[in-house]
Amino acid sequence: MQVGGKEVLPFAQSYEKLATNGDPSPLKIPRSGDDLLLLYTGGTTGMPKGVMWTHSIWREAGMEGARKAGLPVPANLDEHVQNALTVGRFSRQVPACPLMHGTGLFTAMGALLNGGGIVTLTENKKFDPANLWDTVQREGVTSMAIVGDAFGKPMLQCLDENPGRWNVSSVLAIISSGVMWSSEVKQGLLKHMPQAALTDSFGASEAVGFGSSITTADGGTQTSKFEIGPACKVFTEDDREVVPGSGVPGFIARGGAVPLGYYKDPEKTAKTYKTIGGMRYAIPGDWCTVEADGSITLLGRGSNCINTAGEKVYPEEVEEALKSHAAVRDALVVGVPDDKWGQAVTAVVSLDGTVSEDELRAFVQTKLARYKAPKRILFKTDLGRASNGKADYKSIKSFALQELGLSQ
Repeated sequence: MQVGGKEVLPFAQSYEKLATNGDPSPLKIPRSGDDLLLLYTGGTTGMPKGVMWTHSIWREAGMEGARKAGLPVPANLDEHVQNALTVGRFSRQVPACPLMHGTGLFTAMGALLNGGGIVTLTENKKFDPANLWDTVQREGVTSMAIVGDAFGKPMLQCLDENPGRWNVSSVLAIISSGVMWSSEVKQGLLKHMPQAALTDSFGASEAVGFGSSITTADGGTQTSKFEIGPACKVFTEDDREVVPGSGVPGFIARGGAVPLGYYKDPEKTAKTYKTIGGMRYAIPGDWCTVEADGSITLLGRGSNCINTAGEKVYPEEVEEALKSHAAVRDALVVGVPDDKWGQAVTAVVSLDGTVSEDELRAFVQTKLARYKAPKRILFKTDLGRASNGKADYKSIKSFALQELGLSQ
């Protein structure tokens, strides 16, 4: 048997044959909806933790999202298999981010569950946008999974610098989750593929479906604004539900189909998975506000929040403002100790062009309140993001402290 023109190992089974006759016996693996899938957090602000998903909880979470979006949900297994064999089989998805990352893994699992195929990138120890676009054209890729601007920006730059080099007309959808995906990058990508729908999914390892926003050539929403997900609410620190339009920030909470907790860590499980009003919620720690129309605006992860002169500043909104400057390739923001401010908002930036610290600070002040603008902006060639696009804030803070001559 061959796959992609190459011989496979003798024990391999034909997926099409197994899917068609519905006989799982050759696999000789007993299966249950209670089987565990451990998805490890990225460790952005601490040690990675294993989140205990069961197969049935993961599937139901996807079903809840489909119902919320008004998509058809198979009534039974026979209908699901029929849909997979008729419609889903034409799907070809590239998980551009590593499969160890929840975005890549879960979207790939969803594509396979619905009868589609997965196309993997070659030589992908480090993300290469030209390799991605070569693969899209060669394989007729219909959808992709990425992790925000860390992937979207180089993808767009590659297309802009090579007009007409690739045929990207097969791409119907790109989904992103995990970090900020700016509206400017989405609009830029749509100029090259106006037929595509770009979905920004607000999720975490601890739960999926907190919110979503879809951008097409016909329009979309501003960065960080999402339609709230199924069984989701926003609570204050004392567990009061936030009133829409009040401007009061709170934690996003996801009820319904949520994981069992963290593997062998009951203490952290109790802090993240709380019961409020008789409903069990996953509350990873993301702050947001609820707009008058019921949509939510993401502020950032509470553990990264910077307290400066009595005000709360969320790094993500400052990073977004910095990255909207044409000369900025990437930006990360941390708080460093300061005698006057308590914590000083400090940015570490990598550039694609030329801009001074003062010019960048003034630019941010045109987009955000002055107290949110970085007190210092440091420059670094590579911000050391992991291959999944996640930031290493601990290393960035250490770099900032060293550059500013402050103690660790």
